[in-house]
Amino acid sequence: MKPIETIMRTAPVIPVLVIEDVAHAVPVARALVAGGLRVLEVTLRTPCALDVIKAMRGVEGAIVGAGTVVNPDELKASIDAGAEFIVSPGLTPRLGEAAVASGIPFLPGTANAADIMLGLDLGLAHFKFFPAATSGGIPALKALSGPFGQVLFCPTGGITQATAPDWLAVDPVLCVGGSWLVGKGIPDEEAIAAAASAAFALAV
Repeated sequence: MKPIETIMRTAPVIPVLVIEDVAHAVPVARALVAGGLRVLEVTLRTPCALDVIKAMRGVEGAIVGAGTVVNPDELKASIDAGAEFIVSPGLTPRLGEAAVASGIPFLPGTANAADIMLGLDLGLAHFKFFPAATSGGIPALKALSGPFGQVLFCPTGGITQATAPDWLAVDPVLCVGGSWLVGKGIPDEEAIAAAASAAFALAV
């Protein structure tokens, strides 16, 4: 099994995190891991994201990756910060080739057949389906999986605790990405752990 597939199978939901303050990194990671969600995607949408990755790597049990990686420079910076996997919103030849050459587990975003074919050309078979809810939803994903039976997905974008089970019931879906687990502001560890626990229970 490829390393990225092992990561995707670790929990049914990968929290997609936008952390505004490095001081929130450890409490958020600790609460998510306590609730059973060990795979954490820290998006590069804030100036402190790389420092957040470094801080979260110190939380026992956490598998920390970088999301919203859009070019080779961000890929390198994320790896240097200690990211254990990389997630991108889309796929370009430059980014794809750099990620494959680095050897890091890579989950590129795809929304159509051409994206998937580009990924397959690069030797990839595990993709993020993004933005899931507005790219045709479950019917689109099922239609895409027809001609690409070897491909496995992590749909992300517009998925909630309520809709996640429908996505997870689709055969080629190993997990979903979710931004509903952590609210803005000072982290409420108890609430985050409870949300994570409810999300982890979707695997049962």
